[in-house]
Amino acid sequence: MAKNLVIVESPAKAKTIEKFLGKDYQVESSFGHIADLPSNEIGINVDGDFLPNYEVSTDKKAVVKKLKSLAKKADTVWLASDEDREGEAIAWHLFEQLKLKDDATKRIVFHEITKKAILKAVENPRAIDYNLVNAQQARRVLDRLVGYKLSPVLWRKVKGGLSAGRVQSVAVRLIVERERSIEAFKPVESYKVVAEFLSEDGKKFRATLPSNFKTKKEASDFLNSCIDADFKIADLQKKPAKKSPAAPFTTSTLQQEAARKLYFPVAKTMMMAQRLYEAGLITYMRTDSVNLSDDAKNNAQEEIISSYGEEYSHPRNFSTKSKGAQEAHEAIRPTNMSTHTVSVDYDQDRLYDLIWKRTVASQMSDAQLERTNVRVSNSNNKKIFTANGEMIKFEGFLKVYLEGNDNEDEEQAGMLPNLKIGETVTDNFITATERYTKAPYRFTEASLVKQLEELGIGRPSTYAPTISTIQRREYIVKGTVEGVERNYCQLELSNGIVEDKTLTEKVGADKGKLVPTDIGNIVNDFLVANFSGVLDFGFTAKVENEFDEIAAGKEDWISMIKEFYGTFNPLVEDVSQNASRATGERLLGVDPESGKNVYARLGRFGAMVQIGEATDEEKPRFASLQGEQTLTSITYEEALELFKLPKTIGTYEDIDVIVANGRFGPYVKFDTMYVSIPRGENPMTIDLDRSIELIEEKREADAPVAEYENLPVQKGVGRFGPFIKWNSMFINVNKKYDFDNLTFDNIVELIEDKKRKEIEKVIHNWEEEGIRVEKARWGRSNILKGKTKIELPKTVDAAKLTLEEVKGIIEKNTKKKKPAKRKTKKK
Repeated sequence: MAKNLVIVESPAKAKTIEKFLGKDYQVESSFGHIADLPSNEIGINVDGDFLPNYEVSTDKKAVVKKLKSLAKKADTVWLASDEDREGEAIAWHLFEQLKLKDDATKRIVFHEITKKAILKAVENPRAIDYNLVNAQQARRVLDRLVGYKLSPVLWRKVKGGLSAGRVQSVAVRLIVERERSIEAFKPVESYKVVAEFLSEDGKKFRATLPSNFKTKKEASDFLNSCIDADFKIADLQKKPAKKSPAAPFTTSTLQQEAARKLYFPVAKTMMMAQRLYEAGLITYMRTDSVNLSDDAKNNAQEEIISSYGEEYSHPRNFSTKSKGAQEAHEAIRPTNMSTHTVSVDYDQDRLYDLIWKRTVASQMSDAQLERTNVRVSNSNNKKIFTANGEMIKFEGFLKVYLEGNDNEDEEQAGMLPNLKIGETVTDNFITATERYTKAPYRFTEASLVKQLEELGIGRPSTYAPTISTIQRREYIVKGTVEGVERNYCQLELSNGIVEDKTLTEKVGADKGKLVPTDIGNIVNDFLVANFSGVLDFGFTAKVENEFDEIAAGKEDWISMIKEFYGTFNPLVEDVSQNASRATGERLLGVDPESGKNVYARLGRFGAMVQIGEATDEEKPRFASLQGEQTLTSITYEEALELFKLPKTIGTYEDIDVIVANGRFGPYVKFDTMYVSIPRGENPMTIDLDRSIELIEEKREADAPVAEYENLPVQKGVGRFGPFIKWNSMFINVNKKYDFDNLTFDNIVELIEDKKRKEIEKVIHNWEEEGIRVEKARWGRSNILKGKTKIELPKTVDAAKLTLEEVKGIIEKNTKKKKPAKRKTKKK
């Protein structure tokens, strides 16, 4: 047994660190947090001191047991979790749960997983920073209070299964409000004038009027005035300019740039960066610092001079500007600047390349430019056309990297031909095109991160999980907005004639942008109406600042939580009792047949349309929305169409084929078979041939592929990938197997492996009490104590039972029954 036990969060990290330490060190992983608030209760003493009740989760009991055993045998335990607040809390939980001793425990931190950094950390251990622990506790407790208190209100007032969160609900609000500003936007038309000119030596260039005309008449009058006009270069100015590199990456700028250049979702960027960090290739990836260490700058300078020449080197310092920056370490950078590329996997390689280029470019010389501004006058009016050009005199950092741009409208300056003042130029054509002001852009994941950061909402570690959560909850989707076609006018002067054209363009189309769903809109409106203080952007940013104060030891975290809860809880109680139910109801019109109102609203099973009132003697009629229809977009005519279902569209094998709409969406009914119609297909237009295709696909999918222990085995593909179903047991089929060509041996192996895991998986193990609760077959569980064995009903979730509840069950099942009194006959 090694004298030193080093505990990190991940196996990959452990594997990398183990290479740098000698045989006296054993490196083990805690696999993230080992303790957290319970999943089935609030877990906070809200009636007393507000202290959280942390517990070791079921899936971590074996890990804790192993680490506790190793810690007892080691002379020194080194807690080497990440150096941010989350990592500090992990170190503290390890200290508490493993019952470590102060004099035999050391806390070490490092910003990169390199031999130099690890050895330096071991030489400079410190104590657990309880200010950082308390800041993390404050965040965890506050978020639990908000989520645990608000979510049940949403279940009662909106729809079951919903959730709310301090940061996630604010993020949803940003997206909802942006969408509504787009819907409310009224475009303003104007006419943009562009001319193509030909220089004396036959080179083309384009120029524009600096301001647009407000009306078609103004534009037409101008073009007509340019007929037979003589154009010349009235002025030409060349000015030196420079372009400086962007700062090295922080968490948020890495997420934004990876989205722009690599098209990575935020969560994917963080996953790839985590792997690069654990492999020792980059520094810690959760940071809002743009600082580089002296070693890093020197390393970059050497590499720049070696690869590009001394004139390309320009060491520089950057300062952090983000609100409340608290991750006080370096920017994200390569651990070794001489490693230009890596060969790990495709996506990691691309992200590393981005990080290397950004870091190296930040220490390179400015790009030297020459910017040219040309003014073109004409003999018939006083309007001046302008053209801008840009020429690179010295590449500088542009040799390596140029930051991406979020502005889709920005026009890049191009190259201009050699021109001189007074030179006559010929107009090939001049166009005046009807243009409209554009609505605000929808958020991408990257621009949402940028907005959250600018508002001071959340921190580097929160952006990715926040965005993943609101999409997983389906408050927000990465939508495909089809847009609408719009006619626009273009006037063109060519060969002395002004021609009027009508052209068509598609506007409002978007792909992959964040769009609120019906439920997202309704939940947001309910929360804003009833909990405006919690969803206030300023409040959320203020809370983040308070966390920073706690981390700095300037504020008591329990006092902060008490003050918040004192006003928050009474509000929750009031809303729970008095607020009206939220349905997002919208009156569309009156049904021509029944004369009853037609509504679009949220129902128990999702968005729907309804004919009639709940108070009518005859029950209202309902129909679920289809495809891309939403509560805000569905029209009266579309709503009435939905009530034409169910309908018989023909027969197959002498059985009626019926298209209908149910609680889970549209389907084809064939005899006793129900076949879901794929998302995006319109049930109103589906024909018999397509229905037969779906029926046969369903038959093929439902057909058993094998039989095991006299029970059929079926194959399927679900939201988590391919699976087999056997005896009500769903078993995921991983990439180790060829799913399309599963053999019987493969199927047996999968089933037996699943059964073994279920049987061997211990749910609870209270050794001191001599009690054990374990999984049995077929979804049941057993309580074992000595020779006593109690089988629990399937309805009892054994994973959530406490020790006291288990004792109660044992006592109830082992209590000796009193003998019944014997009846005696009266004489």
